[in-house]
Amino acid sequence: MFDSGVGGLSITTCIHDMIPTAGLGYLADNACFPYGDQPEPVVVGRCVQLITAALEVFPADVVVVACNTASTVTLPALRAALRVPVVGVVPAIKPAAAVSGNRRIGLLATPATIRRPYLDQLIAEFAADCTVVRVGHGALVQWIEAWVAGQPLPLDDLARVLAPLARAEVDTVVLGCTHYPLIRETLQSALPGVAHWVDSGAAIARRTVHLLQATAADWPSGEPAMGGAYPLEVALFTGSAPPQIEHYLASIGLPSERLVPHWHGNN
Repeated sequence: MFDSGVGGLSITTCIHDMIPTAGLGYLADNACFPYGDQPEPVVVGRCVQLITAALEVFPADVVVVACNTASTVTLPALRAALRVPVVGVVPAIKPAAAVSGNRRIGLLATPATIRRPYLDQLIAEFAADCTVVRVGHGALVQWIEAWVAGQPLPLDDLARVLAPLARAEVDTVVLGCTHYPLIRETLQSALPGVAHWVDSGAAIARRTVHLLQATAADWPSGEPAMGGAYPLEVALFTGSAPPQIEHYLASIGLPSERLVPHWHGNN
């Protein structure tokens, strides 16, 4: 599981729900966070180098790139470099259009995601009959990173970020960054009129299950059981470990000795 920060932890929850016996390793390139501020060649180079090295530490059957920015620019290079399947993430425009009643959809994403041409293609293909209100705010992922590290969310600032969605009376909101599901309850409280909150977590988990089955990876017989110990086995950070992050990771079952800061693939 790879992200530039802690947002991909929201995807690990979805995967664990479907594959409770799977071992999960997490790699965060937080020394280069956020990726939306980095040139594309830098993002591609770091993703390929770090993920290749991480597979030496934590051999995996599937790599999940749980970052919208990285997914849009690195998947071809990763798939050429790696011998295991790679799953990327895109904003869940298609499922949002399927559930929206008033055909007004809000997209909450990073500025980098908002401006990429592939988003226009997704909307044209799957939500052409909908009004899609795009909100891209650069600080939101940083607020969530700080919240995971134990700081309070700036609720007044958050309300101002979400105001365009309230004014547009959207009934469906796409959480177009893997950080955002981590504060889903706060977002729901801020926009109580929204009926549907849609993210890519379940779709990524289903794709991961399919690939594990297709590659004959270790898979429990019959239907996957729910619950069980959280199987996050290692968390690698290329920068300093965020303050208090060990407490958050401990809450999902990761011992402190499995948290490795300042990891660059040659530790």
